[in-house]
Amino acid sequence: MKAVFLDFDTYYPRGLDVSGLEVAVDDFVFHGFSAPEDVVERIAGAEIVLTNKVVLSAEIIAQAPDLKLIVAGATGYNNIDVAAARGAGVSVCNVRGYSTPAVSQHVFMLILALRSQIMAYHADVKAGRWQESRDFCFLDYPIHELAGQTLGIVGYGNLGRSVEALAKTFGMEVLLADHKGLREVRGGRTPFDEVIARADVLTLHCPLTPETIDLIGAQELKAMKNSALLINTARGGVVNEEALASALKDGEIAGAGVDVLSQEPPSDGNSLLDPDILNLIVTPHVAWASRQACQRLFDQVVEVLEAYKSGALMNVVN
Repeated sequence: MKAVFLDFDTYYPRGLDVSGLEVAVDDFVFHGFSAPEDVVERIAGAEIVLTNKVVLSAEIIAQAPDLKLIVAGATGYNNIDVAAARGAGVSVCNVRGYSTPAVSQHVFMLILALRSQIMAYHADVKAGRWQESRDFCFLDYPIHELAGQTLGIVGYGNLGRSVEALAKTFGMEVLLADHKGLREVRGGRTPFDEVIARADVLTLHCPLTPETIDLIGAQELKAMKNSALLINTARGGVVNEEALASALKDGEIAGAGVDVLSQEPPSDGNSLLDPDILNLIVTPHVAWASRQACQRLFDQVVEVLEAYKSGALMNVVN
């Protein structure tokens, strides 16, 4: 049995225990990085392929006749043509829940940094503003408490539930958005449009699918409070980035924190990287990446491989 890991270096390869991976498969080849033009050659003869973000298109899958299992080393799998894999008799599995504490922590890091104006105050202190202050402090940027504010959550899986629990410890009211466009709302949920309008902070935890592309666009941003924050740690394509950049510049919303962009790395530029947008924090898709989360991820990949070897499958994606 041969397995190939296409982009091992997208994790923290140093200091993590990956011995379980090496034991699980007789012939395991690790590549730190795989360019698109290398993928077909590298997966030739492999029964199992692991990928974090390397694209496995229908064309690539068609050229891998020995392939039986693709493991997405992440929860998201939009880089894999699942339909093509299914048609070729290839199972696709992912890993789930491993990054919940890390992402939840990152969500509130972004919320707190924006509500407390941490970036602005830090920059001013570095620039000498405090040293020149007449008083013991300076209050150039308004600070707001989270207690009593309303958090709108779009996507209520493990992450949504974890973020909800943290929000309640801060004394926030939580609204769970139902799917956009539904006429009948499920119990415990609030209509999508109502959540957009009522939320003081809107946080996104839904997968990127054809239905969620541009889920938050110009219309939704205009419907939000001009004092509201938008947090996106889901996928870049869930938010229309041009619309968000415009909304931030025009003051339609108060700020945003994003950990994901539609193209990663943003080598061709991105409207959200405009340095003139001051009420925005962008982090480089690292919300998931605590060392503990990476170890849990590898441990779960071992479980997926062991299940496959036993003739069963776990974490099969649709």
